[in-house]
Amino acid sequence: MDALQQIEAELNTRWPETKIDPTLSRIERLMDVLGNPQHSYPVIHIAGTNGKTSTSRMIDALLSRIGLRTGRTTSPHLQTVTERICVDNAPIDPEKYVEVYRDIQPYLGMVDSAEDSAGIRMSKFEVLTAMAFAAFADAPVEAGIIEVGLGGTWDATNVADGKIAVICPVSVDHVEYLGSDLGGIAKEKAGIIKPGAIAIVGQQQPEALQVILERAVEVDATVARQGQEFGVLERVTAVGGQVLRLQGLGGVYEEVFLPLHGKHQADNAALALAAVEAFFGSGPQNQLHIDAVREAFAAVASPGRLERVRSSPTVFVDAAHNPHGAQALATALSEEFNFTKLVGVVAVMNDKDADGILNALEPVLDEIVITRNSSPRAMDPEVLAGEATQIFGPDRVLVEHRLDDAIASAVQLAETSEDADVPMSGSGVVITGSVVTAGEARTLFGKQPE
Repeated sequence: MDALQQIEAELNTRWPETKIDPTLSRIERLMDVLGNPQHSYPVIHIAGTNGKTSTSRMIDALLSRIGLRTGRTTSPHLQTVTERICVDNAPIDPEKYVEVYRDIQPYLGMVDSAEDSAGIRMSKFEVLTAMAFAAFADAPVEAGIIEVGLGGTWDATNVADGKIAVICPVSVDHVEYLGSDLGGIAKEKAGIIKPGAIAIVGQQQPEALQVILERAVEVDATVARQGQEFGVLERVTAVGGQVLRLQGLGGVYEEVFLPLHGKHQADNAALALAAVEAFFGSGPQNQLHIDAVREAFAAVASPGRLERVRSSPTVFVDAAHNPHGAQALATALSEEFNFTKLVGVVAVMNDKDADGILNALEPVLDEIVITRNSSPRAMDPEVLAGEATQIFGPDRVLVEHRLDDAIASAVQLAETSEDADVPMSGSGVVITGSVVTAGEARTLFGKQPE
């Protein structure tokens, strides 16, 4: 077992990332003994149900192109844990990851011991968050781009003092921890808005928006809303992505090519642009240089987000793991592609709204192959297939118990017409249902971590 695997094994003895405790006491104690590294650079903090990682990557691309040294932490990872801690818009190398862990390891024991009476050690996510904060201070970076793990108020990342708080669209997810009340979920996510900060608020349902605005008033934060102070003025589908006309806080940005598909990614681009403008100070006098904006967005990559991993037939990988994400995926597939046949490969987690995901995908899929990923939390394929059969009907559902077999079957289905063994043109496959599914599919297609 190499050092990276050993550390992962050690971290896996702690609370999993899907479990949270409504306190910041452990992470605050660790930050104190580490010298509060999270306060050594300005922070852009990103919360929301969907779009956080893509928005974080776009913010990173913009700040990097402008010339700042950046640190970015996102979760969960697709393929390797080092993806979670990025410096200069790239994952740190395994040796640095090990070094950072070993540096903070003695202090973990101190905090764990202090919590013995409560019977709760630091969670895996708290440790990973601390590692990111420490790595960024050590670099050192000039801006931290910090994605919330789960929720907001009680998320370990909330020990950072974000001068910019980005709230991506809020919907229902993680009901076992955040509940099913949209207002309650929005309140938890709005907890990252700090006194005097600037809140960049994405498209929201009215109930969620009201709660977010109430939080902003409570802490005297400045608010910029998508569709009001900034937004997407125009988007045109193009080869390999889309061309955008964006209204920023400082002005209009014309002919911005984004190599990602879907209206949701255009909205993410508007959010990222407004966040970076606010970081430097909004207003016409602070409009970003159009060439820098164009070059940054043209270089954006968001692995596992409607990512093409094969041609003929076209195979996409997408990390949609809740109904809102699945609906965004379905909309992008129907609006921007014209497949003669589209087959889905779907594996979801036990704690997710499988029915909601399947119902969102049904209108755009001709057939669906149900499978599982390697996670212990993966839903049993037979159980998921039973739900899929209720939605798709028995003739459109196939079950394969291994992801690689499921992909092979989907490709064969996509290449073959319904009436004869005749290859079809314009067919496609989309592999989705969870971040783990997307990451394992990327590995199977030989894609390297980014």
